[in-house]
Amino acid sequence: MRKYYWLFIGIFIAGCAIQDKPAPIQISSLPPKVVQTSDDNPLLVEFNQLNDFAALKAEHIPAATDVTLERADKMLEGILALSDSERTFKNTVEAIDDIHALIGRVEYPVYLIGAVHPDEEVRSQADTSIIRFAEWQTDLEMNEDLYNAVSSYAKSNEAAALQGIQKRLLDDIIKDFKRQGFGLSKETREEIKALKNKLNELGLEFENNIAQYTDTLVVTEKDMEGLPEAYKEAHYAGDGKYKIDISYPSRRPFMKLSKSEAARKALSEKFLNRAADKNLVIIPEMATTRKELARLLGYRSYAAYVLEDRMPKKPETVWAFEEELKEAVRVKSEREQAELLELKSKLNGSEATEINYWELHYLENLLGEEKYKLNEEEISEYFELSNVIDGLFTITQQVFGLEFKEIEDPSVWYPEVMLYEVIDSDTRATLGYFYLDLFPRENKYSHAAHFGIAKGKLTPQGYQKPIAALVCNFTQPAPGSPSLLKHTSEVETFFHEFGHLIHGMVTTAPYFVYSGTGVDRDFVETPSQIFENWVWDKESLRLFAKHYRTGEVIPDSLLDRMLAAKNMTSGGDMAFQVFLGLEDMTLHDRWDPQGGETVLEMSRRLHKETLYWKETPNTARIASFGHLNGYAASYYGYAWAKVFAQDMFSIFEDEGVLNPETGRRFRQIVLSPGGSRDAMDLVREFLGREPNNKAFIRSLGF
Repeated sequence: MRKYYWLFIGIFIAGCAIQDKPAPIQISSLPPKVVQTSDDNPLLVEFNQLNDFAALKAEHIPAATDVTLERADKMLEGILALSDSERTFKNTVEAIDDIHALIGRVEYPVYLIGAVHPDEEVRSQADTSIIRFAEWQTDLEMNEDLYNAVSSYAKSNEAAALQGIQKRLLDDIIKDFKRQGFGLSKETREEIKALKNKLNELGLEFENNIAQYTDTLVVTEKDMEGLPEAYKEAHYAGDGKYKIDISYPSRRPFMKLSKSEAARKALSEKFLNRAADKNLVIIPEMATTRKELARLLGYRSYAAYVLEDRMPKKPETVWAFEEELKEAVRVKSEREQAELLELKSKLNGSEATEINYWELHYLENLLGEEKYKLNEEEISEYFELSNVIDGLFTITQQVFGLEFKEIEDPSVWYPEVMLYEVIDSDTRATLGYFYLDLFPRENKYSHAAHFGIAKGKLTPQGYQKPIAALVCNFTQPAPGSPSLLKHTSEVETFFHEFGHLIHGMVTTAPYFVYSGTGVDRDFVETPSQIFENWVWDKESLRLFAKHYRTGEVIPDSLLDRMLAAKNMTSGGDMAFQVFLGLEDMTLHDRWDPQGGETVLEMSRRLHKETLYWKETPNTARIASFGHLNGYAASYYGYAWAKVFAQDMFSIFEDEGVLNPETGRRFRQIVLSPGGSRDAMDLVREFLGREPNNKAFIRSLGF
């Protein structure tokens, strides 16, 4: 009964073109400009068709939801109507996967639309629909008749003879039923159902509070000292004033480059108090509800419940992992702190004893310029967006045996969005499609994420081709200048999210729940983190890192300094990841809702214990820690996955980072199976040995 969304929080506003609607065209024949079904609803598509996103209206969403849930009801009725003697793997077990695929083909694009569509009513209807889908699927997970049907089939001779992925699917469905409370009383299961529905509503509210929160700092010309002219022009509000909003492309350069400490502090206050007025109430309620859910299911904590079904199996393994990592980075973090204090002392003319958050990125940037002679704005001139896209495409096409073909005049939710066809370079078969939505808009999802639209699945009609979208918020082109991306915060992010996308595109898993990113949540970040390595490798960088004016390939002298500076803050950066992981684990394994410590006090205590820099006073960073919803008791997975990622990338380093044989072997062994096999088995097969953390430690510069 698993649902893997690998989505993150967001929503947006702008104008959307409406196009005429020709007759439906099958994807396999070449993509349509506009595709939809005879009932004129862009969300209700036939097999292997694209959605007519440009024609989408608010009323289509509840209508498509009604139709989809009615169809799902009939499919469920068909399973339940069978007698025990009639049951087979196909009409009972595989039929459950079919229901998830049916719902996902509407629910996934609705989730995306709720995060990116320019129309407020459309986004509101999408939010309502997502709650309806979640409630229906909670009902399915708690359906005693379905549990009995599967249990009955599991006792059959056919079930006893199952092997491979079919046995895995049956075992997983039964295990998931058990984890929903089957074996407990009907009254208890009703309580569990109510708690899950409540968590769905709380989670959506929590995410929307962050996504829809806006704030702006108005500053003077003096406060803009240190920032490039292009940035100043983009933020000029007239009358000698500038408006700096809290979005990443606006905030990050200001925090790094503005010489005004007061302005940086004021902007950090606005940023760190995102959604604090609402989410400091919601977070304890989510944690309390999760703890009660775990108690009813027989677990001592929500973390114990979650981790039983993940690679670590129990909270103690994660606590040990986080504490080991915390100690491993301590010496490096202290060394970094000493360097920043020395620089701050020099700037102030007196001995500095502490680093404040609003100084952190500013001082790090200055240190990078002083120690490595690096200037982020200068570096960004070698990473013009179209060149980065070309490089990303060239690398992934060469390494993984793919070809990307842009589709002209696609039907999209916003005019800037692009659509591409993914083709296997050997067989020439179409594998799937992906959209790129790259620039920020008001009320759009505010970070970067991979959103599924259709997951791969083997059907009687053939293989459902994956469809996905990358939603990003990269630096906008300025007057007279193209979009110039920051190397670490934007180029690396682009490659990371594209790793998720490729994972979904090359899937060959026969079942919906296992295809693409349908893997253990603490493994899902491994492929995407492997992709980050290509933005730090000289050979791959030379393919696309070219000056946007002269076309000059990034010089070795600059590359050497960038590579030398790569791990300048690796200790502090990893310590921050440990802090977030400990915050998440504490909330879901050790925090007592009835105790005397609030979630904000808990967060501040862990900050002092883990990080060397001081937080901005009177702020509530935890209120906008969006992963507390989708990654509850799972945030450790980012660092956990990185260990495996670096270990597997060491094979590329040994055999050639652009080696197509290594890339295709990685595609076949690790990416294509999705969740069809245990993640650890995939890692071992690709490595040809047991995994270790040597490459990970080496990658941090220790």
